[in-house]
Amino acid sequence: MSALPRPHFREIIDPADPAVGQAHRLLTRSFHKAERVPIKEWRNSLREGNADVWTDVHWHLAVAELRGRVIGVVTGTYLGNVNTGVIGYLAVGTNARGYGVGPALRGRLRSLFRKDARRIRGETLEAVIGEVRPDNPWLPTLVRRDGVIALNFEYHQPRLHVGEAPVPLVLYYESLGRVRKRLPTELLRRLLYTLWRRIYRIARPMSNSTFKGMLAQLEGRRSIGRLTAADLPALTRKVVR
Repeated sequence: MSALPRPHFREIIDPADPAVGQAHRLLTRSFHKAERVPIKEWRNSLREGNADVWTDVHWHLAVAELRGRVIGVVTGTYLGNVNTGVIGYLAVGTNARGYGVGPALRGRLRSLFRKDARRIRGETLEAVIGEVRPDNPWLPTLVRRDGVIALNFEYHQPRLHVGEAPVPLVLYYESLGRVRKRLPTELLRRLLYTLWRRIYRIARPMSNSTFKGMLAQLEGRRSIGRLTAADLPALTRKVVR
């Protein structure tokens, strides 16, 4: 495998930047429709950021470019109420995979989250969380990684389009302070509500049957542990396109 020329990494600020369209087309090739938001949502979020109307929430879109072409994209949101960064989408073009573009984008996003935490909370970033499909080839590596808890409960992303069903995903939590082996149920409840209410903009999560089903799993439990490699085959069999 020959070396890939060094890409240029940057954060997108202008909703009219041509890279927005390129990045979203890459997302379209990498994610199933049920998991994708329309490009207008990206442009609206960029406009909100430029208007400086956000309080303790900050959305980011960053890309890796090579010779003026987007070869990788990452999105994410900093949530000040829980001092946590949420990775939204991470996609790398087929020809650019295996060259470290994905980890570099993830690192760039984490740096943006750290700046948000210092600016908004005056604190060190507490954690990074994300969602991953059960059949994602990266999941076995994630499950084995120290400091990361791939949570052992049935998590669902809310439906993003009319007629689509909620998407079963694995929610993972990476603490950037002390290493956690389990996640307190009280903290997980706050994270779930914040994800659905502030990122997916579900008006009333507590009235949603899928959301209530997730909370029901937490009843009577003080904490949630991590998935193991032995749990993954059963999860993969549940994936429905």
